[in-house]
Amino acid sequence: MKKRLYLELENCIGCRSCLAACTQCGGHEQRNRNYVYDVNPLVNRQTMPLMCLHCVNPACARSCPAQAIQIHETGAVLSALVEKCIGCQNCTIACPYGIPKFDTEQNLMYKCDLCIDRTKDGIPPMCASVCPSNTLQWLTDEEIEAKQKQFNLDNGKWVTSMPYLEGDTNVKVNLPGILQGVTKLF
Repeated sequence: MKKRLYLELENCIGCRSCLAACTQCGGHEQRNRNYVYDVNPLVNRQTMPLMCLHCVNPACARSCPAQAIQIHETGAVLSALVEKCIGCQNCTIACPYGIPKFDTEQNLMYKCDLCIDRTKDGIPPMCASVCPSNTLQWLTDEEIEAKQKQFNLDNGKWVTSMPYLEGDTNVKVNLPGILQGVTKLF
């Protein structure tokens, strides 16, 4: 049964355990591939995680002239393949969320790959497996639908597709009232 990363942003306590876990995922070479942002640091302590949304029709992959960014059969959008990446950085420019990062030493793009070594076998990604506040959860579509009903979310708060992109994403985000001012990020 297909699972997706579900983000319940209002739960984020800013502990950054997701960042620490990300560096421990296989093949990440101690490199963070997700981020935690302070929403309004001078006003409150609200934080929110931001990672690749694994778009169905990703701008990063469409912009890659070398076809170095592959999409796994599970829907995960993978980091650039070492043998194909030409270092043009088109992917970093094309992503409207600023997710892909470029390593100048390796001449290679890297980003969240949804811990493909784990998720392809049904094991939650590292970030979701350590999140103490259930901000990041690994859920089936049915479980996500039940949460949507539980929170009685309308289309204004439930993100099922993103502006600038065609189609759906493989990550679902619940934008709570407290974060309505940051919807410009999405």
